[in-house]
Amino acid sequence: MSRKRIVIVEDEPDMADLVSTRLRREGYIVETALDGSKGYEMIRANPPDLAILDVMLPGMSGTQIASRLRDDGKTANMPILMLTAKSEESDIVVGLKFGADDYVTKPFGMSVLIARIDALLRRSATPSVSAEVLKAGPLLIDPQRYTAEFAGNQLKLTLTEFKLLWALVCAKGRVLSRNQLMDQAIGLNAIVTDRTIDVHITTLRRKLGLARDCVQTVRGVGYCFSSQSPSGSEE
Repeated sequence: MSRKRIVIVEDEPDMADLVSTRLRREGYIVETALDGSKGYEMIRANPPDLAILDVMLPGMSGTQIASRLRDDGKTANMPILMLTAKSEESDIVVGLKFGADDYVTKPFGMSVLIARIDALLRRSATPSVSAEVLKAGPLLIDPQRYTAEFAGNQLKLTLTEFKLLWALVCAKGRVLSRNQLMDQAIGLNAIVTDRTIDVHITTLRRKLGLARDCVQTVRGVGYCFSSQSPSGSEE
C-alpha cells in the first residue's frame, strides 16, 4: 500500500515541526508551508491525500484556502482538516461552511489529531457500494466519482457532504438519527457532535439550491431524504 501524503499549512514553526514529525513517525509523507499563499500553491500544484490548514495564516487564511480548493476540480473532494485556536462554535461553523471536513481545536492531543486524520483518510478511500449513477429525485448521484448533479450542473460538495447525502439517499426515505449519520457518513470512531452534523446538513442544503428540500428535518429524531422535495423544510 502506498504511503499517504499530507500537506500541513501552519505558520507556527514549532507546531508545524511537532505535527509533521509525529505524522512521519506514523508513516505519512509530510510537506509543510508556513504561509497561506505558499501552502495553497503547494497543494494546488500537487494535490495531497489530505490537507491540514491552520485558520489564521499570513498571506491567505485557512478558510480562504479551503474555499479555493473546493472550487478546483482537482481538489474538490480532497479531505481538509482545520486547526484552530478558536473554540467558539461560530468559528467552527465558519470553517465547516468554507469546506473543511473536520476540525481540531488547539491545544490538542496528538492522539486525537491522528485519529481524525486516519478517519478522514479511511472515508476518502472507502469504495462505494454501487457503481451505478443513481437518480434520486431531481439529483443524479455518482458514488464512484463522489459527485452529484442538479439540472445538469455538478454540485461542489465536500467529501463529508457527499457521504451524508449518499447515506440519506440509501436510506430510501427512512429517518436517520444524527448518530446513524455520524456512523455512516463520518465513521464509527470519529469525534464529532450533533452540532457538527447539523452544520454539514445546513451547508449541504445550501449547495443543493432548488433541491434543498429533498433533505428534510424530522424534529427530535434526525433527517431523511425525500424525492418529492416539498417546500418549507426546516433548517
